[in-house]
Amino acid sequence: MCGIIGLMSDTPVNQRVYDALHLLQHRGQDAAGIATLDGLQFHFFKGLDLVRDVFRTRNMRDLTGSIGIGHVRYPTQGNATSPDECQPFYVNAPFGIAFAHNGNLTNADDLRRELYDTDRRHLNTTSDSEVLLNVLASELSRATSEGRRLTKTAVFDAVRALHRRVRGSYACVAVIAGKGMLAFRDPCGIRPICWGSNKLENGFTEYMVSSESVTMIGLGFKTERDLKPGEAMWIDLEGNVSFSQCADEPSLHPCAFEFVYFARPDSTIDGINVYAARLRLGEILADHVREAVDLKDIDVVMPIPDSARPCAQQLAQVLGLPYREGFIKNRYMGRTFIMPGQTVRKKSVRQKLNAMPVEFEGKSVLLVDDSIVRGTTMTEIVRMAREAGAVKVFVASSAPRVMFPNVYGIDMPTRSELLCGDGKSAEEVAKILGADAVIYPPVEDLNKVLCDMNPSVESFDCSCFDGRYVTGDITPEYLDALDAKAAAAKTAVKAAGSDD
Repeated sequence: MCGIIGLMSDTPVNQRVYDALHLLQHRGQDAAGIATLDGLQFHFFKGLDLVRDVFRTRNMRDLTGSIGIGHVRYPTQGNATSPDECQPFYVNAPFGIAFAHNGNLTNADDLRRELYDTDRRHLNTTSDSEVLLNVLASELSRATSEGRRLTKTAVFDAVRALHRRVRGSYACVAVIAGKGMLAFRDPCGIRPICWGSNKLENGFTEYMVSSESVTMIGLGFKTERDLKPGEAMWIDLEGNVSFSQCADEPSLHPCAFEFVYFARPDSTIDGINVYAARLRLGEILADHVREAVDLKDIDVVMPIPDSARPCAQQLAQVLGLPYREGFIKNRYMGRTFIMPGQTVRKKSVRQKLNAMPVEFEGKSVLLVDDSIVRGTTMTEIVRMAREAGAVKVFVASSAPRVMFPNVYGIDMPTRSELLCGDGKSAEEVAKILGADAVIYPPVEDLNKVLCDMNPSVESFDCSCFDGRYVTGDITPEYLDALDAKAAAAKTAVKAAGSDD
């Protein structure tokens, strides 16, 4: 899961792109980058770390220009520790293109071979985002061959051809030197992207595209709407905006995990306010808690901060139970779910959260979290609650059991890494976590809650819960290959450690 931002104005954009990346920091903490266009010259700066630590004043001064894009990275493909994998990426032909991508391609390996053998393009990283950029560049070359100009028709033809070649999830923004800014979304609309506008005092209208609407609010833009699945948006240098549906059979299936965990609560995605969705999930979860546990056995409801807080508050209100904040979060620690490596995640939990004995001593507590993926974090949290004096610890998840790999840009790529990857029951999970009981809602409830909030969306991508992959190209063999690849990587890491 990454965050992207694009901004076109007639004034310098570097500071505002930087500010927007801060608002999207929750979407990726491993790397950040900005590219700006000044005339026909691109300026780049990117690096491994949080936004605040990557950029210095001297870097920002060099990012001149009135068009810019930015990216925060959370790696699911490629080498997470290589600065070469940081975005935005760049190719110098045709015209020169700077590019940022949120998502995950499921046919990246096939495309790499095509690009080398047929398109005669060289890739210098293992990132699928570089693959996607080169497919776009190749199709733009075809659309402008034989001396044809780069018109909006040519741009949309290139995106149309890209959709036919690429599989997976992708929300993208690109700047084409001397031409304009392009944004587009995959035909299933899995990853979010929206756009907004702001009219300046001089009459010029500036435009922004972003992964989440929170950046529009934070920077004073009017949020216009989300891009439709398969839709492309083109803004030329004169500020003329055009849209085109570029997919043959588009259908909207937003990622349900955005509403459960990833997106900021003050964002609205595909017509659904994230905060309102989490409140509603709390109401549904309350029904399942009532069925699974005698409410007389619960003294207090506690959230695992921060994303589970709205759900826990609403659950407590519906059940008529006291709500307390039993865990204090260290604001200067990263989100453990998106930290690379199981060992790092486990060690960081106690640095990230501190249990207050005054809220746990002698009580039976219901801990509410947004999801339980690997179980590493929750196992430590349950242990902390007991050490702080809890006599009983119940755990409720606002998300259903995570049973299948997510191949669309969330770091849960193999069944072996998932606590419920082998179909464990709630009782089996409770035993592993050391909890007295674990409560999950069924996936049907999650899908219904979200669909009821926007009836125009027929279904959501719930593949990590139900194993139904909306792109239609994920086979058992594909998942087996992911497992084998992950196992080989772990073996290589162990071998390297033994050499030391």
